[in-house]
Amino acid sequence: AAEAQDFLKANPMKFPLLLKASFGGGGRGQAVVLKPEDLAETFAKCSKEAEMSFGRGEVFIESFLAKARHIEVQVMGDGKQC
Repeated sequence: AAEAQDFLKANPMKFPLLLKASFGGGGRGQAVVLKPEDLAETFAKCSKEAEMSFGRGEVFIESFLAKARHIEVQVMGDGKQC
């Protein structure tokens, strides 16, 4: 949690924030932080869930967009042509 707090001091972001497991998906290891004083506790919980679910506790921070729409694109290739 201290590393996340240091990151935000060096790279200020507006709250709310979204913490997401770096090596996960499906909503596991993910949490919204509404205010700065909740960061340490929420980060610890999110990181622990990520570690239990995916074997890695790394978490990244991004801005939380409450009314965003999710669009996902997957690209596959054979590595031979672009």
